[in-house]
Amino acid sequence: MSFTLQVLADRWWAHADGVRDAVRAAVAGAAVAGDLVPVAKGNGYGFGIPRLAREATRLGTPVLAVGTVFELEAAAGFPGDLLVMTPYEPVDTVAAAVWDEVLAGPLAPRLIRTIASPAALRAVAIAPGPARVVVEALTSTGRFGFSAAQLDTELRSVPVSAGLAAGTLTLEGLALHLPLTQPSVDHRTDPGARWHDTALAPVAPAGASARVREALAWAQGWTTLLGEVQAGHEPDAGASNARVEALTRAPALWVSHLDDGELRTLRAALPGVPLHPRIGTRLWLGDRDAFAVQGTVLAVHPQRRGQRAGYRQRRAGRDGALLVVSGGTAHGVALEAPSPASTLRQRAVAAGSGALEAGGRALSPFTVGGRQRWFAEPPHVHVSLVRLPSGVPPPSVGDQVRCDVRMTTAAFDRILGLE
Repeated sequence: MSFTLQVLADRWWAHADGVRDAVRAAVAGAAVAGDLVPVAKGNGYGFGIPRLAREATRLGTPVLAVGTVFELEAAAGFPGDLLVMTPYEPVDTVAAAVWDEVLAGPLAPRLIRTIASPAALRAVAIAPGPARVVVEALTSTGRFGFSAAQLDTELRSVPVSAGLAAGTLTLEGLALHLPLTQPSVDHRTDPGARWHDTALAPVAPAGASARVREALAWAQGWTTLLGEVQAGHEPDAGASNARVEALTRAPALWVSHLDDGELRTLRAALPGVPLHPRIGTRLWLGDRDAFAVQGTVLAVHPQRRGQRAGYRQRRAGRDGALLVVSGGTAHGVALEAPSPASTLRQRAVAAGSGALEAGGRALSPFTVGGRQRWFAEPPHVHVSLVRLPSGVPPPSVGDQVRCDVRMTTAAFDRILGLE
């Protein structure tokens, strides 16, 4: 009873190497350093965080990003810096307690925290000991982050300024989590949240995408602000040197969801700014033919029309066979996010699927005889019951059947090919 992920290792590795090389070429600059930041979060895109930490080590990247502080232990085998993308918030007492533990341990010098609120930035600035942080901007994705006005206020505030001057707070850059689709926000209409596009005329190339324009707006405002912070409040030579060190890497942009063409455009417009693209899905799942999900056929039962089976004793609509296949809800089978339904076709598909499910029919992710087959009933915890119509030769017990499962919610009994 096994539900497995079969990987063509050489092809999977070649794809990851190709993404790394393409990204490095896109962000390379004569005077600045930048590199791919692999992302290993959640279930590790089906491969597991420890395995992706090993793969990131093989790729030779200096930083690995994880989703939350709770994932740091799984990624601890990575030898470089570890960026936690979910913002650090002292008011989240459960996560803050875990942060206290890891910051007191051997990982502390390698940790980079994401900060997305004024309260969190102040708390980190006055806390004892060194702290490395990236601050997150409130982009058009609209999740969390600083508005332009908040960044301006906080970087000039006494606690943050004191932390920078003392060298206890190190800014590693600005994080921009951009949307998957091109934003339609007109930044000029929202001066409290974003820097104006009107200031971009000298640097925004003709034809730049909306994502690039938004990134450029933030980058220009951010670097201008850093220059003003650096120029002001120089109490003495020692503090000045500490401030310079604390702001050395601050102009860097940590960006998500920019393609290579957009990265090249951004690089050309910002020749002095290091770019760190955070990439997960494209890196690990970009070549879908490099791996296959498989369930094992555990039993094959002939069925007559009207015959009942399963927990819910549903009737067969026609003659055929009932397959018992390994792979159920514990493996992520049939678990999916709500449909985006942003086009007429997507809405029609969602409506059709909903109507079928309301009538007790749901298409399974298992492919037999070249087609996806219907569930006999919702999947069980570890197995699924799948109907096969008459005229289609049934597989034998022990055969493997393909399964189209969502990799970010999948769990496998074994991953084969990467041993």
